[in-house]
Amino acid sequence: MKITIEEQKAAQDIEVTIVCVRADRRVLDIAARLRMLDRKVTGTADGCTRVLSAEDVLFIESVDKRTFIYTADTVLETGLRLYEMEELLADCDFLRITKGCIVNFRAITALKPDVNGRIIATLENGERVVISRRYAPDVKSKLGLK
Repeated sequence: MKITIEEQKAAQDIEVTIVCVRADRRVLDIAARLRMLDRKVTGTADGCTRVLSAEDVLFIESVDKRTFIYTADTVLETGLRLYEMEELLADCDFLRITKGCIVNFRAITALKPDVNGRIIATLENGERVVISRRYAPDVKSKLGLK
């Protein structure tokens, strides 16, 4: 891989161009990482609103019609519904793993098969989340296993 940085005084914003023979999994992975750097989400905790980079989010869960954002060290509540968060972060390597949860695929450090076709995913902070059998094929596909 060749990386070139070109400074232009007249540039208004950062522009990234990927030149490749074909857009394979590696190229799409690079593009997703770049999008994640620029994507922000907001949540509240203790009456304070925080702005987070999408890369800091481990997973997002919906419980009793409320949506929570989990990071390595805190839990924030967001006013968006889970499907809205999924749409916002779809191109940033977030995947639905259950009816009420989406996970940052980059935060997964280990996967372990469980009973009935489910998968136990271990995240960067040691937290474990269950990937239901309905969404397990999506995760396997993302890994290139099927």
